[in-house]
Amino acid sequence: MFSDDYFMNIALQLAQEAANVGEIPVGAVVVCQNRVIGKGFNQTERLHDVTAHAEMLAISAASNHLNAKYLTNCTLYVTLEPCVMCAGALFWSQISRLVIGASDDKRGYSRVQPLLLHPKTRIETGVLAEESQLLLEQFFRKMR
Repeated sequence: MFSDDYFMNIALQLAQEAANVGEIPVGAVVVCQNRVIGKGFNQTERLHDVTAHAEMLAISAASNHLNAKYLTNCTLYVTLEPCVMCAGALFWSQISRLVIGASDDKRGYSRVQPLLLHPKTRIETGVLAEESQLLLEQFFRKMR
């Protein structure tokens, strides 16, 4: 059985991939039965699509893998707290568990609507938060 750190490290690698191509470094993986079934990193610039957030791409990939719209019994690991749009998608997917790296004090869903996730979704925060935050800080420092 793999740990939360293990799966968050995969999300961090995806976030680094996003940074390497000039995207805001956020990575996400969906895990079901201890296997990665969906992954994504931010691609809003590359795809010219404001909805191409890491979470949205990971949710779509996982749904396609399962051939189902609901992600019950699945966990999403994401390096940055989801925005309202992504939290809404997580609500509709009925994801069982959400594991967050760094919090997002400016655009995170919990700042706007802390009850946005499905009532059955278990939330864990702060997993590899320092590493996630450092990657974001380094990216934005380069952009300035």
